[in-house]
Amino acid sequence: MTNDPSNILRNYRALIARVDELCQRIGKQYRSEIACRRGCADCCRHLSLFPVEARALADALAERAPEQIDQIRRRAREAAPDGSCPLLDKGECLLYEARPLICRTHGLPLLTSTGDALSVDFCPLNFRATASLPGSAVIQLDRLNEALAAIDALFTKEAGEPDRRVTVAEALLPPGEHPRAAATEADAHPGSAGKPMLR
Repeated sequence: MTNDPSNILRNYRALIARVDELCQRIGKQYRSEIACRRGCADCCRHLSLFPVEARALADALAERAPEQIDQIRRRAREAAPDGSCPLLDKGECLLYEARPLICRTHGLPLLTSTGDALSVDFCPLNFRATASLPGSAVIQLDRLNEALAAIDALFTKEAGEPDRRVTVAEALLPPGEHPRAAATEADAHPGSAGKPMLR
């Protein structure tokens, strides 16, 4: 077992790189159809994370200047479980480069399944002039969920960390310090009719 963050997060960072590449390709191909921009923050809710995502977020926070760490932790202590993400400040993410996978896919076409039924979900502000999308422009969310869950299982085994989801606020606070309230179970992608995303 190793706690070297450069090694223990290797699989997670590799997944992020693949997802970012896919999202950037879709964004470039459909630039005129995607309304998501800096300052558009309706999707930025207070979510719960897998332990591997929480560790990546905590590591990114630790690299910031002490005054910014204090600012972010103050926001985390005040965060409501059903409110905006504690990292959201004036419409921008304070740890954008370390944002979780769900944040990277927000707004883009996501293929989901419920039983035998398949559906594609995306932000209602996007793709208003597009009647249909090719498969290459759609992210298979179930497959992404499976990959993230497998990576998290390996991470918790290697790191010796509890296999339980934590809120963004919990991930940002020092060990043993708890936010005002626990996470809500409504971590759903906007427009998904309550279907959990990247849980």
